[in-house]
Order: sequence, then C-alpha cells, then structure tokens
Amino acid sequence: MIPVWAQLAYLICAVAFILALKGLSGPRTARTGNLIGAAAAVVACALPFFYMERMDNVVWILVAIAVGSVGGVFGARRVQMTQMPQMVALFNGVGGGAAALVALLELQEIVDAPGREAGIGWFVLVATAFTVFVGSVSFAGSVVTFAKLQDLMTSRPVVFPGLAVVFGGALAAGLVLSGMLVADAAMWPGIVLALVGVAFGLLLVLPVGGADVPIVISLLNAFTGLTVAAGGYVLSNTLLLVAGTLVGASGTFLTLLMAKAMGRSVANILFGALKGGSTLGAGEASDRPVKSAGPADAAIMLGYADRVIIVPGYGLAVAQAQHTLRELVDVLGERGVEVDYAIHPVAGRMPGHMNVLLAEAQVPYEQLKEMDEINDDFKDADVVLVVGANDVVNPAAKTTPGAPIYGMPILNADEAKQVVFMKRSMRPGFAGIENELLFDERTTLLFGDAKETMGKLLSAVKAL
Repeated sequence: MIPVWAQLAYLICAVAFILALKGLSGPRTARTGNLIGAAAAVVACALPFFYMERMDNVVWILVAIAVGSVGGVFGARRVQMTQMPQMVALFNGVGGGAAALVALLELQEIVDAPGREAGIGWFVLVATAFTVFVGSVSFAGSVVTFAKLQDLMTSRPVVFPGLAVVFGGALAAGLVLSGMLVADAAMWPGIVLALVGVAFGLLLVLPVGGADVPIVISLLNAFTGLTVAAGGYVLSNTLLLVAGTLVGASGTFLTLLMAKAMGRSVANILFGALKGGSTLGAGEASDRPVKSAGPADAAIMLGYADRVIIVPGYGLAVAQAQHTLRELVDVLGERGVEVDYAIHPVAGRMPGHMNVLLAEAQVPYEQLKEMDEINDDFKDADVVLVVGANDVVNPAAKTTPGAPIYGMPILNADEAKQVVFMKRSMRPGFAGIENELLFDERTTLLFGDAKETMGKLLSAVKAL
C-alpha cells in the first residue's frame, strides 16, 4: 500500500508533467518546462526507495539508473543539433521496448500467481497484450527511423513483392496472439506477440522514405506514450498512466499537424509506397543552367533592400551557421532593413528544429514568424534569403501533380521580388526532386558551405 504522502508526491509529479508540456509549447518557456519535467521524473524515480518496505534487485536498479543517467548526459552534451531527430528516435524506441519488457515481466507474475483467473481482470490482460505488441512495434520502427536518418541504410522506401500481404498477416497474427493471451494468460503467446510486434514495426516503417520519416517518428512517439499509459494501468501506477497519456495525446496531435503541414494524410504517408507510389524522388543533381553570383553581389541586394525574409532549413543546422546568420541580420537591422525569419512547420528534420537552432543563436523570438503568419508578406519582400532549405520553398508542391510533395503548404518565397538561394550544390532536397525556384529568373544562387559563405556575405555587407 502506497502511503498518503507518497500518493500526494506522485500527484504533484503528474501536475508537473502537465506544466512541463505546457512550458514546452513556447520558445520563451521551453527551457523552464524542460527543467520542471526533468525534476518531476527524478522525484518519481526516487520515491519508491523511501516508502517501499521491501525492494528486490536494488543493485540492478541502481546500475540501470546509473547507465541511463550517463547516456542522458552524453546525449545532452555530445549530440549535435543536426542529430537531435536521431536521438529522439532512439530514446523513443528505448521507451517502447522498455514498456514491452515490463509488460512481459508482469505477465510472468500473473502466470505464476496462484488463483490468477479469479484475481486478474480481463482488461489487465488486454492492457498487457497491447503494451507488449505496440511497445515492440515502437521499438523496431524507431530503430529503422534512426538508421534512415543516420544514413546507416537508404532513406528511400524499402518495398518488396507481397509486402502488403506480409504486413496484413503480421497484423492478423498480432490480433490472434493478443486474443489467445487474454483468453488464457501464458508466457509463450506474450513472447511470440513481442516478436511479431518487432516484425510489424519493421514492415510499418521500411516503406516510408524521404521527408516523411520525421512524421513517423512523431507517430511512434505517440505509440510509446500509449504503451506507457497501458503499462501504468497494468502496474496500477497512476503517474505512468498520466505521463503516458500526455505523451500519446501530444504525439498524436503533433503527427496530425505535421501531416497537415505536408498536405498529406497519415495513411498516405505510411502506406503510399504499398500502392506503387513513392515518398521520395530521383535524388539526382540537375545540370540545367542557373544564375549564380558571389557574396559581394548578394550583399548589395540585401544591404539596399527595405524588407528581407530569411528562410532557414536543415542545411543551416548542418553547417552550424546560425550565429553568423544572426550577426548578418543584426548588421542589416542597423542599416534600417526590416528582417524576419520564416519558419515552416516541417523545416529541418523535426518540428521546432529551426526554432531551437535560432534560439541557440540568441535570435529574438519576435523575429521568428510561422508560415501562416508570414506567407502573405513574401510578395512585399525585396529579397528572400534561403539558407539550407529546399523542399519547403519548392513550387512543385503547388504546380506539379504527382510530385512527392504535391499538396504540401510551402513558404511563398517564389512571390518575392528577388531570391538569394544559398546551396552547397545542385543536389535536390530531402524529397529528392528538382526545385523550379532555382531556375527562376529572379533567383540568384550563392554556392558554397553555408557557414563559410555566410561569413563572406557578412563581411561584404559590413563593407558596403
């Protein structure tokens, strides 16, 4: 029996998780929200050591806490901003796998308990089966998304003849095994169910490619949250139930928002390749002629403009050029140029990627404008500076039916008077298709590494 004081502490932790999620919804409060959530998690992990009269395997528990703490510190200090989506995918997979393993251990307790048929309700077994299957799906799927983003395997959709049949068979097998586990609690259906869940997770994510991978990460995050909530029910742990529900609900909501930002349905993102389509283009560099210039020419365009809009993208994060970009914007501001940043919902490789990157460079929050807020202003902009972005300004989303990104809402950079497009090469973006904006007569390309070229552009503007 948990004492009243411990129950109150768990309640405070649950409220703290809710406040943390609220804090994470805005850039000004995100850091505070993160600290509140972390503090609540530490308290929740420490509480059992103070109220449980008898605790088994204490040494192993302490070892697990130590290993997890070291991994967390290493990830926080060593992983680059460009690798954050991969780390999120790994952490998410570990969470799903852990929930599945805990459910299997609880199933063993149920199987070994005398008179279990009378003492265990059927819904507990349903929650156990759900946790084992969906947790295994989240684990396997997250490993694949990590491998795709880390370039350990191709980011293109992986399909084979009969994939749809095998996929359907794995789902049917999962449902049958879940029914068997609920009808008669035993370990072998649970173990086989976990293995089928791993296979189903692989089959679910392998056909997804290109810019759709971050959306799948968000969906798998929701899966992990739901498994943690179901695991909380199995363990009679209200805090796990609350925390898992928060993660599941927010992950689901985020998945739907990202799909809407891509102009696609979640079903199309997951199963489009099964119908013979593709979520990725050819990926070949174009040899069509373009208009290019040097930093000095681009500096003149920016320095004598009245209104400039910056469109940041994943290439900015890769080059770590955000501090130089902020300095460039400061110099332009001193010259009386009005400058804003246009943030696409799926810029980078995860939602909020650009917001966090620019906040790290101390960019004022007031200058960060979401797509819906700034899209109508592009037609009044003298210059749009595109830094490391591609698909989010590709007019093919509006003009080319059949393109992988067709229907995706984009930033209206093509409506500006002039566009300066910073690129390392003519290779296409993550979706693997040509960007017609590069060949527009109003577009000037500035080739080179974003950080190095940005430094030269900054010096040229200062010299005006």
